[in-house]
Amino acid sequence: MASMPEGAPEPIQADLKAIEAKAVNQTLAQIRSFAAGGIGGICAVVVGHPFDLVKVRMQTAEKGVYSGAIDVVKKTIAREGLARGLYAGVSAPLVGVTPMFAVSFWGYDVGKTLVSQFSTVPVHHNTPKYSIGQISAAGFFSAIPMTLITAPFERVKVLLQIQGQNPPPPGQKPKYSGGVDVVRQLYKEGGIRSVFRGSAMTLARDGPGSAAYFAAYEYIKRRLTPKDENGNVTGELSLTAVLTAGGGAGIAMWIPVFPVDTVKSRLQSAAGNPTIGGTIRSIYSSGGFKAFFPGFGPALARAVPANAATFLGVELAHKFMTKLFD
Repeated sequence: MASMPEGAPEPIQADLKAIEAKAVNQTLAQIRSFAAGGIGGICAVVVGHPFDLVKVRMQTAEKGVYSGAIDVVKKTIAREGLARGLYAGVSAPLVGVTPMFAVSFWGYDVGKTLVSQFSTVPVHHNTPKYSIGQISAAGFFSAIPMTLITAPFERVKVLLQIQGQNPPPPGQKPKYSGGVDVVRQLYKEGGIRSVFRGSAMTLARDGPGSAAYFAAYEYIKRRLTPKDENGNVTGELSLTAVLTAGGGAGIAMWIPVFPVDTVKSRLQSAAGNPTIGGTIRSIYSSGGFKAFFPGFGPALARAVPANAATFLGVELAHKFMTKLFD
């Protein structure tokens, strides 16, 4: 056999170093996405929880209890006070939202990496240019790991939110004293399966919802980014544009999946061992197709400020980490 030239291993070593550097850069990018997602999630809860509470109470209340979203707000404040009423159940999302959004944005970053491995992603000026379809696929993937956190925390949040609309008689304590107590009682009643009830519907909501969410944000962001006549980026996205893109993404996420969210809320708040099919039939029998949309207005009203705050937090966090570490 002919011997290899002495200089042959050098290109191989260079290629290995390039692969190692790329892996390190991807890992760092994913860590930053994880951190930025957590910060964005906290912003979303602070801004959006009161809207979410109104949505859940409208979805789970008996017919005729509330005449509309404003009536929910009025009765909630009168019964429980302003801060305590509108932020009932906020402990669960505040504790869970950091890992939930962190995992979502981390999963989105991992999803883009997977997309680039299984399809062609053109690169311009060292920046991958994903198509909207590829962004949607990465967004859908982000919901898979996120469901493991979202489902139990939403189960806790829903139970705490509806507890406030049925206060116990004077002198009697409410069933749940807080988020940890909810988990303890659920586990005692039905084990881990009870804690994770609604996971399938959570994924059914968050899969297509996240696909629409990230795709809409990226599309609006691209449309609003300053460009020259040749389509080359000439400046950074303004904070106003980030807020606009984030608000639009929130609306795009909710519109196609709201009926699924209604089923999820009913399933997670019902007593006993309800099934998905039984829950759907029960909702439909109570008011037809329209019964799947209670709280739709508050959900869209929440979507704009909450998701605008989310992406603003994410973008500012990325900028801060870029200045700090790059």
